[in-house]
Amino acid sequence: MTIRVFVVDDQDLVRTGTAMVIDAQDDMAVVGEARDGLDALAGLARVSADVVLMDVRMPRLDGVETTRRLLAGGGPKVIVLTTFDLDEYAFAALRAGASGFLLKDAPADELVAAVRTVHAGDAVIAPSTTRRLLDHVAPTLPRPAGPGVQLTEREREVLRRIAAGETNAEIAGRLYMAEGTVKTHVGRILAKLGLRDRVQAVIWAYEHGYARTGGPGPHA
Repeated sequence: MTIRVFVVDDQDLVRTGTAMVIDAQDDMAVVGEARDGLDALAGLARVSADVVLMDVRMPRLDGVETTRRLLAGGGPKVIVLTTFDLDEYAFAALRAGASGFLLKDAPADELVAAVRTVHAGDAVIAPSTTRRLLDHVAPTLPRPAGPGVQLTEREREVLRRIAAGETNAEIAGRLYMAEGTVKTHVGRILAKLGLRDRVQAVIWAYEHGYARTGGPGPHA
């Protein structure tokens, strides 16, 4: 199956270079390009895409609001691209539903790997840039009174490991569980918290204290 990719960036050179990297892959094809959010929404109404590579800082309509509008209608997966690793715009796009975050100068192999990962239904949360962004923003987040859900102790521990950027295999090894059991716990956590994927789970964990240094997280 060919992964259909739509590239959105207001810098012509960056957009063209990104498109060339994608089109060079045997399993990918660029189905459209746009210079800003309004053009992206119009373009994506005409063509079908699986993954959108979305710049966050653009004129007319930025990547945050574009992502929000796109995903409100059940649109394609979104990977945020930004110049700055500590970019609150990128964090806002993740909260709006983006499935990953990469720097524009990320190596080509990292970019195409992210596209494949997101297309397969997972989320890009492992790169150090994402972790640095969350670590930077987390102290500014208001601390909720309580999560209002009932997580078991095992689910809380799995959530902490997700927030640490660990894969299911890594969590299984650390907690001495089968990988299938970890997947079951992850699914239950997402369902209980009403979250779509691991990126939203990481953000939720930061917002509710599960990923704060030295903090055990709230006991629901």
